[in-house]
Order: sequence, then C-alpha cells, then structure tokens
Amino acid sequence: MKILLTHTWFMCFDPKQQSIMEPYAPLATLQLAAVLREDGHEVKLHDVTFETSPQSIAPVLGLWQPEVLIVCDDGFNYLSKMCLTNMREAGWAMCSLAKKQGCTVVVSSSDATDHIPDYLDQDVDYIVWGEAEQTFRELVAALAVGQPDPGQIDGLAWKQGDGVKRSRARALMAQLDSLPMPAWDLADLKKYQQAWRNKHGYFSVNCSTTRGCPFKCNWCAKPIYGNRYHARSPEHVVAELQYLMEQYGFDYVWFCDDIFGLKPGWVKRFAELLQERNLRFRFKIQSRADLLLKDEQVAPLAAAGCDIVWMGAESGSQKILDAMDKGITLEEIEKATKALRAHGIKPAFFLQFGYPGERMEDIRATLNLLSQLQPEEIGISVSYPLPGTRFYESVRAGMGEKSNWTDSDELQLMFRNYYSPAFYKQLHRHVHNHFRVLRTRRRLAAFGPARKGLTVFWLRNLLRLPYHQWKAMRSGWRLKKLEQQHEGSGQ
Repeated sequence: MKILLTHTWFMCFDPKQQSIMEPYAPLATLQLAAVLREDGHEVKLHDVTFETSPQSIAPVLGLWQPEVLIVCDDGFNYLSKMCLTNMREAGWAMCSLAKKQGCTVVVSSSDATDHIPDYLDQDVDYIVWGEAEQTFRELVAALAVGQPDPGQIDGLAWKQGDGVKRSRARALMAQLDSLPMPAWDLADLKKYQQAWRNKHGYFSVNCSTTRGCPFKCNWCAKPIYGNRYHARSPEHVVAELQYLMEQYGFDYVWFCDDIFGLKPGWVKRFAELLQERNLRFRFKIQSRADLLLKDEQVAPLAAAGCDIVWMGAESGSQKILDAMDKGITLEEIEKATKALRAHGIKPAFFLQFGYPGERMEDIRATLNLLSQLQPEEIGISVSYPLPGTRFYESVRAGMGEKSNWTDSDELQLMFRNYYSPAFYKQLHRHVHNHFRVLRTRRRLAAFGPARKGLTVFWLRNLLRLPYHQWKAMRSGWRLKKLEQQHEGSGQ
C-alpha cells in the first residue's frame, strides 16, 4: 500500500522549544516507517518539525495520493508525551485533510491513547494503543486485502455505532533487535544539522536503546510501553550509531530512554564496542540516583563519553519523594551527584513542584538541595496529572475542564492545591533565577583568574552575577508576597 506517515510535533506551536532550538527527528515515526517498508509497502514521511501549518500536508496528499495516513507521535520524546493541545489540534487538522482525500486514517500516540473517543470523532478511523509496530503490520496487511476485522487485531480502538470498541492489549516486544534500523533516510537530517550548528555549534541526534520503565513513580504516565523494560543489545545500538556517524557526522547523542543502561553489564559492553569501533562522541542520558550507585555504572559511562546524566531528583524533601513513590533517598541523590562529578560527568536534575502535600518548608528544602549539590542544569515542572496514573486519580476531583497544557512552557497547575497556580508560576521563575546565581558563582570559582587568567568567559560571568542576584532577589520577594497572600486568605 501507499502509506504517508507524519507526526504532530510542530516546533512553531511551542515558542519555548523554538527558542531553545534542539530539534530531534521523530524517532518512533521513523522506526514504524522502517517496519512497514520492510513489509513491502511504499512509504513516505511528511516531517512537520519545521513546518508552519498543518496545511503543509495538503500538497503531499494531493500529489502522492496515499491510501493510508498514519499519524505516529514519538513516544521516546517527553515533549510528545506531554500531550499538548496545540499539537493535538494540528494533528486533527491533518487527519481531516487526509480523510477528504479518501485516506484511511490511523493515529498512534500517548494523547490518542488517553483520549480515544475524542480522536475517533475527528476523522480518525483507528487508534493504535500500546506498542505500535506489530499492530500496524497486521492492520495495514488487512487493509491491503479489504476491510479488516479490527476485533481480530490486538491493540486497536475504533468506532462502532455510537460507541467505541477496543481489542485486546498488544503484548510488548521482548526482542528489540528484531526491529530494522529506523528509516533515517526519510528524514531530512540536513535541516536538523543546520538548526543545531547555527544555534549551538554542534549536531545532536537521538537514539533509543530501551523501551519501558519498571519503576512506579505514581505520577509517571506510560501509555505506550508500560512498566516492562526491554533493551536492545549494545551491538545493535552501536551498529546504528556507526551508520549515523558515517552518513551524517553527528557530534552528540541524546539517548532518549526513560532509563539508560539498566541491564547489568550493558553500559560496560557499550563502552567497549565504542572503543573497538573508534566511535567518539559525547552524549546525555536519563537515569536514577540509586541505579548510578550500583554495578560500577558511572566509570563505564565516563569511558563511553557520557557528558550529562539527568536524574529525577524531583524534590529536596524526603516526605515528597516518598509520597511520589519515587523509591530514592536524598542521600542517594547526593552520592550519585558526587560520583558523577568525580568521573567528569555533569549531573542535571529534573525538579517537580506542586505535588499534593508540598508546603513552603519542602520548597525551601529543594532550594537547599540545589545550593548544596549545584547540578550543571535543571529542568523544572509542576505536577502534571496524566490519565492512567495513581496521581491523576488522586487529584481528578479537583481538576477543572483544562486537562492538558497548550505548549511546554505553560506550566499551569491544573488541580486545586495548597498554593495557587500564580504562586507556582512565580516559583518556577524564582528557582531558575536562584539556579543562575549558583551556576555563575560556580563558574567564577572554577575558571577564575587564579587558574585561567582574565578570560572573556570569566569576565562575562563576573558581570552577569549582579544581574542574576538582583533577579533572584526580586523573584524571591514576589514569591514571598504570594505566600503571604495565601496565608492571609486562611485557605
């Protein structure tokens, strides 16, 4: 069959990400394209990352005349998993255009899985929920010979009469090495390369080595890959990286796994293979503090070229970590941070504010954690209730009509909590300002005149420090005012 694949990550609809300019090709979409092409179908990609309107798909539909449109969002990208309404509406617009052209329309995404009836009301014939590749293989094969019986294909949802039907859940793949390499040739990686080099001076690509996460943080939604953990072999991953290096000459890799290198011995073998094949690049991963303290994880990461490890520190309050079912301790966060630094790897923290039960003493504890450990980078969010999580069920009664952010910078608290949404907006600004002061002081200490001479870098940070201090004082004052307003209201 002639199949057009696309996704809904329009960078133009997310001003924050457009400013950051760290675009990655739609990995899950490219993986599915490779699978369908392996089955003999004629496959084309309409990559919307740099497009400015969902209407951009119209000429492709008109000229290429596909029989099937597949909208497959990247389940490896946390931005897609946030289920932003800007992207949802753009996806619906593309589905409508394809339906008018006579296409069968199929969608696979975290958002579609969470909102199946809404999507089936928007010119979508089928939703693929759960892991996508085998379900699409069976569905497209059935479409090629006539009208499929969706009840016989696991992992599908469709409309029947006035209701919605779902087939059985699809079993997850255990042998990920059986998948073909993502169809990188379908994406115009020169656009990505140019965007990265113009903004950052280097080129980063994305790669997935695993699927799923076995840990049970109660706010974490896993609508695609669930709680099971399956890994590709180091050999399979390195073969893909060697291909990407030979074809596109990248400098950096974002390993977009929820948890990198959980399997015992995996990271050590990965480092050995990179050395054997003389593959040299820097990379960043996501991991957990407790895992970094096991099985000599940090040393082989450093040997492989790891630059940054992002940890879900979440909070400086053990009370909040326990309420989240995080399964880590503040002591483990501290030890992991020191272990990374000892091996020349930069620690980075994900922080989350607004979890139920959080009070000002918990927030101060998080600020103290930053001051004590001083990570290289931070990412801040407020607690975001997504369907399928225990956290969502616990706050559902206090939610209004709004259940998703519009873009990744909205950071709107969407349930009733002890402090107001305005308080958390201001807290977000203040924590960033506080962090900039800490980072600037650290850079001045590390690269001061005693070590490096009066460098431009050192002078620039010296001049920036008073500005960052002033901003931190101002945002702290405003935060205090909002806290006092809350206390004065007696809520």
